[in-house]
Amino acid sequence: MQPLKVLETERLSLRQLSTSDAEFLLQLLNEPSFITNIGDRGVRTVADAEQYALKGPIASYVANGFGLYLVELKVTGTLIGICGLVKRDALADADIGFAFLPAFWSQGYAVESATAVKAYAMNVLGLPRVLAITNPNNSGSIRVLEKIGLRYQEMVRMSADIQEVRLYTSDAR
Repeated sequence: MQPLKVLETERLSLRQLSTSDAEFLLQLLNEPSFITNIGDRGVRTVADAEQYALKGPIASYVANGFGLYLVELKVTGTLIGICGLVKRDALADADIGFAFLPAFWSQGYAVESATAVKAYAMNVLGLPRVLAITNPNNSGSIRVLEKIGLRYQEMVRMSADIQEVRLYTSDAR
């Protein structure tokens, strides 16, 4: 079955992840920048990546009607990253998450995809607000969040065993 296309931008196509994306996920989730800024997901094999897709994004599509989406270049079909919505128990609302292979940084892809996901969340899904969290040292992600109109709210601790992260919101408050 062909994964469902969710969004298109000028340069990008965002579609649901499937287990057939496991090799790409294995590569992305083991990038040093992913592990440093987002966390080690313990994905070490293609089978681990398939389970990550099933238990994370694919389960979220069923439970929430949204999740993380695969981002690919429209012209070539090259897989470059993930961007979408995550519903975390520790946060009241869904948050925008994204990660891209380093070869595709600083080309506007994160801003382009996150802008589309934010609009989709609010205008199509009808979410009243969207959040985002980021490592306080991740200046690239902080710039992306500010460019898409999210505003820093406060430092939060998602669980007792991890460092505080910066919480951003679409609220004007």
